[in-house]
Amino acid sequence: MKIAFFTDSYRPYTSGVVRSIETFTTELNRLGHQVYIFAPQYKGCEKEPGVFRYASVPSPTNQDFSVAIPISLKARPLVKKLGLDIIHVHSPFMLGRLGARLARLERIPLVYTYHTLYDKYVHYVPFAQELSSKVVQKLATDFSNRCDLVIVPTKVIGDIIRENGVKTSIVNIPTGIDLSGYGEGDPEWLRKTYRIPAGHRILLFVGRIGQEKNLEFLIRCYVKVQQEIPQTTLALVGGGPQEQELKELVAALGVSDKVIFTGTLDKKSVINCYHGADLFVFASVTETQGLVIGEAKAAGLPVVAVDAFGVKEMVEHEQSGYLTRLDEQEFVERILTLLTDHSLYNQMSASAKEQAQHISSEACALRLVEAYEEILRAKNRVVVGY
Repeated sequence: MKIAFFTDSYRPYTSGVVRSIETFTTELNRLGHQVYIFAPQYKGCEKEPGVFRYASVPSPTNQDFSVAIPISLKARPLVKKLGLDIIHVHSPFMLGRLGARLARLERIPLVYTYHTLYDKYVHYVPFAQELSSKVVQKLATDFSNRCDLVIVPTKVIGDIIRENGVKTSIVNIPTGIDLSGYGEGDPEWLRKTYRIPAGHRILLFVGRIGQEKNLEFLIRCYVKVQQEIPQTTLALVGGGPQEQELKELVAALGVSDKVIFTGTLDKKSVINCYHGADLFVFASVTETQGLVIGEAKAAGLPVVAVDAFGVKEMVEHEQSGYLTRLDEQEFVERILTLLTDHSLYNQMSASAKEQAQHISSEACALRLVEAYEEILRAKNRVVVGY
């Protein structure tokens, strides 16, 4: 099959959406399919085979992110030339809408992955946030109902968007993990690179440093952990708009020497961080999946996470880690349990690695191919019947 991904997020920007696109592209190509990517242009981007870039401008609320201008006289002729079987969009905005329009004009099946609960991100809107939440929720619902298939990374997200009014067929296909990549890493890299004292237990977060990740909660919990077990370090891996604000919070709490901000790292370095840490901690309450949790588990890290949305399907409570309420004391107690009960820790570490096998990137890509084939068969049945 020839498949086009239309996305408003793509490298060099880093996010769960970008990681999902990269993972599925690699696996689909490996399975013999051809994937083309339509994405925003970033300054200094080198040309890549099969990647088509659109002029873009920096986002006013996040200078690291570029917003594509979805206008091109070449788009429709290019889609015709490529002979696409499927158009798969990864956003209901800019390039997602361009992909939907081209799918309609060329009568190509349209698939949409509901990566993000957009109404949970309206804190980036400087005014009328309650109204904005309702508007983006309706926009995403209406967009979903124009598609032939909506893919969700976890069942709970499918249930939520169904309640919001999505009537289109929904299939649950998580973003898989390349286990061959995350299964091996340098366990000393994190400690050596950031001069973490020998004997310190390392709590790790990986993700965007933004308000939606609830990192203030995580830092305050860490302070309480550190009071009980002083020989601990918190490593925050990633970049984002809240980084300076959080550094100021860390300084105010008196733990600047115990909290590490690594900034954005390449994939190999992130894998090394997983293998160098002792515990993965995650407090976000907006995730549709929480892909980094799966990556951490693949490296054998037990997880302590807030029980919310897609995260609850990534952590097997009391097996690969703990799910907690949005309660600092409970979150802290679970961390302390795993840091002090070595037998339990080892059991959960082994369980985490074993359960990560269920979301391998190859298995998830095969499920995606099956979903594509089903909507193609459905389209053919409609044409024949007509």
